[in-house]
Amino acid sequence: MKKIVIDPVTRIEGHAKITINLDKDGQVSDTAFHVTQVRGFEKFTEGRPYYEMPSITARICGICPISHLLASSKACDAIMSVQIPATGKKLRELLHCGQIIQSHALSFFHLSAPDLLLGFDSDPARRNIIGVLEDHPAMAKDGIALRKFGQRVIEGLAKERIHPSWIVPGGVNAPLDPAIRDRFLADLPEAKAITLRTLAFFKGVVDQFKEEIDNFGNMQSMHVGLVDETGGLQMYDGGLRFIDTEGKIIVDHMPASDYGKYIGEASVPYSFLKAPYFKPLGFPDGLYRVGPLARLNVASHCGTPIADVEFKEYHQRFGKIVHSSFHFHYARMIEIIYCLEKMEMLLADPQILSKHVRAQAGVNCLEGIGVAEAPRGTLVHHYKVNEEGAIVWANLIIATGHNNLAIGKSVEQVAKHFVQGKKMKEGMLNRVSAVVRAYDPCLSCSTHADGQYPLEINLVDTDGSVVDTLRS
Repeated sequence: MKKIVIDPVTRIEGHAKITINLDKDGQVSDTAFHVTQVRGFEKFTEGRPYYEMPSITARICGICPISHLLASSKACDAIMSVQIPATGKKLRELLHCGQIIQSHALSFFHLSAPDLLLGFDSDPARRNIIGVLEDHPAMAKDGIALRKFGQRVIEGLAKERIHPSWIVPGGVNAPLDPAIRDRFLADLPEAKAITLRTLAFFKGVVDQFKEEIDNFGNMQSMHVGLVDETGGLQMYDGGLRFIDTEGKIIVDHMPASDYGKYIGEASVPYSFLKAPYFKPLGFPDGLYRVGPLARLNVASHCGTPIADVEFKEYHQRFGKIVHSSFHFHYARMIEIIYCLEKMEMLLADPQILSKHVRAQAGVNCLEGIGVAEAPRGTLVHHYKVNEEGAIVWANLIIATGHNNLAIGKSVEQVAKHFVQGKKMKEGMLNRVSAVVRAYDPCLSCSTHADGQYPLEINLVDTDGSVVDTLRS
């Protein structure tokens, strides 16, 4: 058996490789998606005070630290058994919108646009953000400006663009400055114009990628995401909704405290990344997807005017349930519109300037669970503490972890369609990497291995032959 190894997978956050095994005829027999790094946040936070957890766990990632701040603070809110002030909740949501905008802009313009604009078969030396800047300078500059807008929102609210300490258990630690609110309102129209013209462009070219749409993780699966009481799209609050392959609601408005009844976690021997699954279906049949594609599948609407129009057109074009993982790109753009409109609504609310932004309390419960929608999907933080408030156990289920089984299956589908071992072309392998980029994985966030690490040590002699192998 021959094999092809893509190492590393490029234009993603973190480290991964892909193994493609070929049969004697040069056809793909199977594949594996390996996440090759491991982080130990669950273990080394043991003994720390619960109120430090938001700032500690935010350090998991430099791209989506706000998501960890939110999920962690919600878990701490539960430990304190408090209801945070309404303005504190609104400000958290406002910051979250800025986070999603900057992260989605990074994914679309910087990581995936080189494939979408220059072509999957284009020269790999130019297939990057520099090539985009040379061939599509206006769009490249729009991408930079949109991401900068999201980062300025974070900085304006939290005083730091990365790893801020503004979100705390009980709410936030400072009210919104009216001058900052006015600046956000002044900057919103241009951010909205950038997003709308980019989406208009993408809608005009998306049909050119029919072969990729048909084979980039185009599969039936369950989908999971937060919704509000009306079934509308939610990023910060609400309950989890699970739907089946045809869109039938299996579990609805599941509270965070019940996640363990429905989500199991398996370890796999080829990766440091856990593989969550829907417990009633077991492993691995309980595969599901999270993130922009899933959120627009589980929601009945977005809840803001322009996003609702785009949401309707999106489903008219691709169906009630959109199956192809290629359409993560399209869904991200709709979510940016939603977040921009949501920001506008929050900033127009007179209550947003209230100085009542934090509830104070101590340990009133020995366990807390927080759930939020990170840019890449559902994020779970689960803590247990002792009477003094020190962490005795923690579990984190990261968005990319939820998608682990789906990414693996998508890689296999793309490889079996595009890769021909007897006549290799670079663009074939780029498509295998590109389907991973469609999920926008955040691997540094996600690798918190459960149980025994899948460690393998090879003893290799001077000619490269493997003499012996030791596996944990």
